[in-house]
Amino acid sequence: MEDIYAKFVSQKISKTRWRPVPPGSLQTADTFAAGSWDNEENYVSLWSIGDFGNLDSDGGFEGDHQLLCDIRHHGDVMDLQFFDQERIVAASSTGCVTVFLHHPNNQTLSVSQQWTSAHYHTGPGSPSCGSAPCTGVVCSNPEIVTVGEDGRINLFRADHKEAVRTIDNADSSTLHAVTFLRTPEILTVNSIGQLKIWDFRKQGNEPSQILSLTGDRVPLHCVDRHPNQQHVVATGGQDGMLSIWDVRQGTMPVSLLKAHEAEMWEVHFHPSNPDHLFTCSEDGSLWHWDASTDVPEKSSLFNQGGRNSTFLSHSISNQANVHQSLISSWLSTDPAKDRIEITSLLPSRTLSVNSLDVLGPCLVCGTDSEAIYVTRQLFS
Repeated sequence: MEDIYAKFVSQKISKTRWRPVPPGSLQTADTFAAGSWDNEENYVSLWSIGDFGNLDSDGGFEGDHQLLCDIRHHGDVMDLQFFDQERIVAASSTGCVTVFLHHPNNQTLSVSQQWTSAHYHTGPGSPSCGSAPCTGVVCSNPEIVTVGEDGRINLFRADHKEAVRTIDNADSSTLHAVTFLRTPEILTVNSIGQLKIWDFRKQGNEPSQILSLTGDRVPLHCVDRHPNQQHVVATGGQDGMLSIWDVRQGTMPVSLLKAHEAEMWEVHFHPSNPDHLFTCSEDGSLWHWDASTDVPEKSSLFNQGGRNSTFLSHSISNQANVHQSLISSWLSTDPAKDRIEITSLLPSRTLSVNSLDVLGPCLVCGTDSEAIYVTRQLFS
């Protein structure tokens, strides 16, 4: 992979997301949104990636990501998702969910819609109007699903003032992240190591399926669904492990892969090249996992500037009965036969890498060291 460029932005970055490319368009990603946290004033901002490789005043290369516009955000930005080309949905530590609208003609952001009390604590011991952080949001136009520390799931529709559906006591613990499996079905991960599948076609507050790691109830922080195989999901949590799940089979992960030394904050399958997966961690690392089968006899060593460290994995369920050509490379990782190559993408360890996003050949990530890193040459 070619150079990855850093831009120092004077605020801790909690979330980074590429603006989606119009369907059928040949253009590559050129604009991303970022959200900040733990600053005196937090912002949602839009950035453009211009021509790369400009020499800075010290003679070093600096990423030429230009700030297009930004807007104040009340509370920490806990999650950030593009709803469409113009609208961005932000989840706040105040429990509020805001839709920001980008005006490209004068490069400004404005509030287009807001659900101020989407998440809140109720019951004994909680203040009468105690807000609860909204921890995750996922969009599938026209729907927006949010989850929070209050264990509540909301289904909103753009341009509707009230929630279309709310599952009040979906979870007795904190919900940390959410993704769509299929349009009426979502999957959540929580602070006691459970994955739960919810079907909005069903009434009631019960999940249609629960999966979990046996034994330790390690909090799960992130989840992503395989873009082509909706039954395959990846999760990461407090122990830094990467877990691959097949929601059709049993209630336990198919593979557990030893990964980061601290919390894994995000995991993303590459949207158009899903044999590649990306993770980032509190330990300051950003990893590219390559499970593509066309690489002959990969070494299962961890590549980082010539240094190697061994890579451990074990497959829990035997997949021999499934036709191999139909199976995702992530479900067939028998460490004796298949090897996954892991590459560290950041030149040196930094403070926590909180967020990443990949689109085409481009990757962006945001860190607590107040830097945003971008590369346009993931697979070169």
